[in-house]
Amino acid sequence: MAPEQAQSTVYYDGSCPLCRAEIGYYRRTDEAGALCFVDVSTADAAPPDGLTQQEAMQRFHVRAGDGRVLSGAAAFVEVWRLLPRWRWAARVASLPGVLAVLELGYRLFLPVRPLISRSVARLQQRTAGSSGTPRG
Repeated sequence: MAPEQAQSTVYYDGSCPLCRAEIGYYRRTDEAGALCFVDVSTADAAPPDGLTQQEAMQRFHVRAGDGRVLSGAAAFVEVWRLLPRWRWAARVASLPGVLAVLELGYRLFLPVRPLISRSVARLQQRTAGSSGTPRG
């Protein structure tokens, strides 16, 4: 990878089933290896510079290849910029006012994230339970 295209690092809350599912999707679609993933919920994880582990788990963060630490909607836009199937979304986000609207949406989402995450966990448990051997 060229120096101007240095790998970006995604910091995510691996204790959150919703976050794990989303990061799993990003991993599968990152065919070029443009992203490095750090689960900040683990004891040995190093959060981005200037953040505590708790702060890193409360919001989505990305350290861009140029060293900038982005948070919230701006962090998602950085990820989208690096994933070919999502570059269109990064271009839309660059239009005037769009990033501010995305950030507002993200801030409204954060308080309900635990509820959504619990729902995702229950769904995953049901799915895993139904994929076992058939009863007979």
